[in-house]
Amino acid sequence: MKLARTGNEAFAEAMRQINPDVVAAYPITPATEIVQIFSQFVADGIVKTEFVLVESEHSAMSACIGASAAGVRAMTGTSSQGAALMWEMLYIAAGLRLPIVMALVNRALSAPINIHCDHSDSIGARDSGWIQLFSENVQEAYDNLIQAVRIAEHPSVKLPAMATTDGFILSHCLETLEMLSDEDVQKFIGEAPERPNLIKSLKEKKPITIGALDLQDYYFEHRRQAAEGMFNAKKVIPEIGKEFGKTFGREYGFFEEYKMDDAEAVAIIMGSTVGTAKDVVDVMRGEGKKVGLLKLRVYRPFPANELAAALKGKKAVGIMDRADGMSAFTGPVYPDICAALYDLPDGRPILQDYIYGLGGRDVTKEDIRYIFEEILKTAKTGQKDYTLKYVGVRE
Repeated sequence: MKLARTGNEAFAEAMRQINPDVVAAYPITPATEIVQIFSQFVADGIVKTEFVLVESEHSAMSACIGASAAGVRAMTGTSSQGAALMWEMLYIAAGLRLPIVMALVNRALSAPINIHCDHSDSIGARDSGWIQLFSENVQEAYDNLIQAVRIAEHPSVKLPAMATTDGFILSHCLETLEMLSDEDVQKFIGEAPERPNLIKSLKEKKPITIGALDLQDYYFEHRRQAAEGMFNAKKVIPEIGKEFGKTFGREYGFFEEYKMDDAEAVAIIMGSTVGTAKDVVDVMRGEGKKVGLLKLRVYRPFPANELAAALKGKKAVGIMDRADGMSAFTGPVYPDICAALYDLPDGRPILQDYIYGLGGRDVTKEDIRYIFEEILKTAKTGQKDYTLKYVGVRE
């Protein structure tokens, strides 16, 4: 069924179809609509969800942790400072191996106060142990949230997952959404796999402890177990993406390659900017310029080996970072790409980084074309004049 839906509406509809046992949330722009719409589904009795109203985003994630530890499906939605207020609990959710799913609307972190899009919130949580799926459009946001349930709950993963969408650009803009039937979504996600939980342990009179003090004796081992879940997710994510494609006709992997076969200059992008960049690639291809695009969909786990294989032999690659690493070096995605390519014995491309679109600053086709022209120049000369440029800022 094809409908016109915003990103927030698509997230809310996916949550309705998932029908989680518990949703705990606190409102924040531009993610408020997700749980606002979902709360109406609860009030109308359309879902069986226990909707928990809390006093902060920290409390929202705390409630989700409690619910998930009790063995039920738990979800939430947030953005920016809300995700930052959850920081402590994000690490706890992952460390306790709880498959919580979050709809995250990407928004700049303060200061200064800003309510528009960049990726500093989700990127800031990249090392917290959460699986991260980025969305190019409303359709992908909807599909990602549904797949996130299966990924997070997989017995070999058991880690929380976030599906992201760009604030206002996608969250508040109407696009065509091909929505699945409620029955198909329920069939795809299935029953949650059984896992150790508080309710089961009490019923069987075999109580367990979750979140206890863990010092030098076992902390390292438990962190290693959580890391293993992320390693295992690298196998699970493409498997579920293929199953989704076989069932619904839209297959997903770690990334999408667009006109990459003979490309000499490649841009790596996450999120909604990809759609605009594809138009630029089409125009420049029409001019005989060998440019290509790699859309990075899965940022955690980071598909290092797969990226190295895809980028090997390209002359130059530009990474477009919609967050500033504040490292006096580059944005945050650039070092990950560098590390992925470091061990290539040959065919390693020259890399450059471009920070753009902070705080919702418009990124135009002209901006993207400028970046491609810069990458092409590097590809032609075989050397770069710089590592980092800020594009679209008044300096």
